[in-house]
Order: sequence, then structure tokens, then C-alpha cells
Amino acid sequence: MATENNDIEKRLWSAADQMWANTGLLPSEYAAPVLGLIFLRFAEKRFVDAQQTLNKGGGGRRTVGKTAYQAQGVIYLSDNARFSFLLNLPEGGNLGKAINEVMAAIEQENEELRGVLPRTYQRIPNSVLVEMLKLLSPLNIEGDAFGRIYEYFMGAFAMRTMQKGGEFYTPSSLVRLKEIAVYGTEKVGETLRMAKLNLAMHGLSGDIREANTYYEDPHKAVGRFDFVMANPPFNVSGVDKERIKDDPRWPFGIPSTDNANYLWIQLFYSALNATGRAGFVMANSASDARGLELEIRKKLIQRGAVDVIVTTSSNMFYTVTSPCTLWFFDRGKEKEKSKRKDRVLFIDARHIFRQIDRAHRDFADEQIEFLANIVRLYRGEEIEPRAGSSSLMEESFPKGRYCIGDTAHRSFPPAGPTRHPNVQRGGQE
Repeated sequence: MATENNDIEKRLWSAADQMWANTGLLPSEYAAPVLGLIFLRFAEKRFVDAQQTLNKGGGGRRTVGKTAYQAQGVIYLSDNARFSFLLNLPEGGNLGKAINEVMAAIEQENEELRGVLPRTYQRIPNSVLVEMLKLLSPLNIEGDAFGRIYEYFMGAFAMRTMQKGGEFYTPSSLVRLKEIAVYGTEKVGETLRMAKLNLAMHGLSGDIREANTYYEDPHKAVGRFDFVMANPPFNVSGVDKERIKDDPRWPFGIPSTDNANYLWIQLFYSALNATGRAGFVMANSASDARGLELEIRKKLIQRGAVDVIVTTSSNMFYTVTSPCTLWFFDRGKEKEKSKRKDRVLFIDARHIFRQIDRAHRDFADEQIEFLANIVRLYRGEEIEPRAGSSSLMEESFPKGRYCIGDTAHRSFPPAGPTRHPNVQRGGQE
């Protein structure tokens, strides 16, 4: 895993070096053209895999059309809109123009990508584009490759710009998607396009709109959604409270401090329907903030919506080293007659991680499942042992049930010197 990660970073760094030395692009502009080519590389891989499956099913007697691929959640690629098409072009041609035409052809066949793919390749010399194609062609990354590479570029070449805005990509180990209808908002146009590309890489499409969430609600979100997942910018200041004071998305009031954390927390709460659940990343400081933020937190807990709080290790993001907290809401718990309505499960998972390299960590699949199974036991649900967490569960919960005060201590191989999390039950503040 670490070796593969180092090889990927080495290749990406080489691609960035080419642009640094041989183009007029700013470092913050490197990501879009590289991601466009990586998108094309993996879109073709998925297309070819689907092509083999569909042709096998049809016995080779019929032509498989565009809709068959799209029904599989695969981006349709015509013959002249593929990474391999670019690799086979004769030397000396206008490669930037050719790549732009490939991107246009993909948008023409896939409506959800129109206006999304980069078209800036004619700003890059042919020699640089040839080298980038050679560098990116062998890449073979499992999982959320697109998001991981996006974050790497942002972290390596535009960190100052990103951190000023409090923006960073959520690691794939902190989020898993299933078949869902996706809605969202994004203030920055370039980030919105990257979000749509990332969805497309996973066979998903979404209604993602460009808007400033503090002041705009394009989806009329109050009480609408079954699930909310988010990674908001932390500790944002400067929100105009006069403009938002009558907005129903802040049902527990406007914080007096110049910090938007509790605006985001209320936004996620208010967007849920009566049985909706939310999971989001939040700054550690929000968990013990005082003043009106404390009062808002009390109201959330008294409503019964706060279900689980998980503290994580540091270095789970490429661009931010600080640990963070994962919050989980369950609006259905508000009306429960069981004791869980007045309880919050706290999991200290700071010692649960897999070391990718010296500076970066993530959760292994079995670690994610282990943490999720703790929550399932707490909720009285059946555990899921499919990702290899069975031995961990047997050692930590030998009776196969959650008991208040349970704490696990055993080291977690192969992640290194880690412990199982401390598990505690909390009530109202």
C-alpha cells in the first residue's frame, strides 16, 4: 500500500514538475488538466470492463448502445474519446486541441458532464502533454483514486490557497457511497466541476449547484433528505449574520461567536426528514465550544438527535494534520421510546488507523467495519463481518453484545501500535 502510494505521488510530482517548468499555469491550476486526463484514463478502464461484460451477455450478435453502458453507471466513450486514442495519435500533431476535442466528445454523449470537463489543454505545450500521457498511462489505483489524487495536488501545490478557505477533500476511508440520488451545493466553480467528475468516476450523477450555502438554499433543503454527508470548512469567520437571522435552517439560533461551525451543524440537522440520518466531519473544537454554541449543543442533545461522536487520529487528510471529530445524527431517535433517545455513544478512535506513509494515515476496511459494528451493537442491530473484523469483535465484545462501559485495549495489526477505541455512553450536558 505504502509503495503503491509513493509510486503514484512520484508520477504526479513528475507531471507537476513538467507544468512548473514548461507552462504558464499557476500551481493552483495544475490539478484540472491532470485530473482531466486521469478521469479519462479510468473512465476508459471502466468502459472496457463494462464492454466485455455486455458483449459476453449478448453473445456478440448485437451492437451494445450508449444506454446499456449508462444503465451500468458507466460513462459512454466513443472510439475517438478515449485515453488510448490519444496515446495512438501520430507525433507532431496538436495534442492540446485533440484532448480538448476528446473532452467535448465525452460531454456530447454524457449530458451530466456538460460544462464540467477541462478544456485548457492548448495552454500546455505538446511535449509536456506527451510526457503527462506517458506518466499517467500506467497508473492503477483502487478505490477513490480521483479524490485521492485531487487532494494530493491541492496539498502539494496549492495548500496555502486551500487552507485559507478551510477546504480539504474527505479521505475515501472516511466516507462510503451507495446507490443514491445526490444533491449538493458548492461555492467554488472549479471545485463543483471536480465534484461532478468524482461522482461520474463512481457511476453516479448528482444535482450539484453553485451557491453560497450560508445565504442560499437552492434545494429547499429543510426537512427534505434521508441522509446528509458533509465535510464543511472548519472555523469559518465573517458570515453576515444579519443576512441569515430569519433563515429556518438555523432552528436553534445564530451563534454569537464569529465561527460558522454551529451554522453547519444546524444546517445538517435541519436538512433531515423525520427519520433522516447525517454523518459529517467537524473540528474538534466544536465538541466543547462554550457560550451560545454550548446552548445549541444542549438543544441538539435534548432533542435526541445526536447519536454517535467519533474522534479520529491526526494526519487523516493530506492538507490538514489536526485530528477531527465525526458526528452522526439520527432524527428517528428523537421519537423513540427506548433509552437510546437520551444517550450519545462516544468512540475514541484516535489510536485506530493504518499508516500509509510517514505523514499520512487512513482507516483499513476492517477498521471501518469494526467501528461500524460497535455502533450496530450499541443500536441493537446485527453486526456485519464481511470486511474481516470478526476477530476484533470477538476479542472486544466476547458476549456479542454492547454493554455500557465496555472498553477495548488490544493492539491492531497491521496498522502498527494502535489500540481499539474507548467506548463510552454519554447523556445530556
